[in-house]
Amino acid sequence: MIRGIHHVAISTPNLERIVAFYRDYVGAEVVYEGGWKRGSDIIDTIVGLKNSEAKQAMLKIGNAYLEFFEYVSPAGNPKDPNYGVNHHGYTHFAFDVTDIDVVYNRLVQGGMTFHCPPPKFEGSAIRATYGRDPDGNVVEIQEILDPEHNFSLERTVSAVGRDKQR
Repeated sequence: MIRGIHHVAISTPNLERIVAFYRDYVGAEVVYEGGWKRGSDIIDTIVGLKNSEAKQAMLKIGNAYLEFFEYVSPAGNPKDPNYGVNHHGYTHFAFDVTDIDVVYNRLVQGGMTFHCPPPKFEGSAIRATYGRDPDGNVVEIQEILDPEHNFSLERTVSAVGRDKQR
């Protein structure tokens, strides 16, 4: 049975820089740092690469994790830092926040660029905006203003608690 999403994994050209950003500006907790050297047939099979070697870090943020890999071998190709979110496949991940303006300003100080400041929509239960982390990955910050909204984390957590009681 699938219990939920555990982590999102992202390849980076600079593990130290991206970990520092998420630790210092997002507030992530580094729970693991490691990696592997070339010559592990099992890992090569799992990741689908030959002669792979990577540095790795796992960061805990709230109820989920971000995992970052810096591949030493084979080296990754640089991506277009301006790729559009309309392209097929992964487009972004979102952080649920409690004060979007404070979080927005802290992330801007950390070097994140946003498409716009978090707008205020008349009568909307959500405020959100997209930005790009130091590697160009699209990250959304959202504040759900109504805890009873259909996809608020409060509803998700209480639903999980009810399921465990059954």
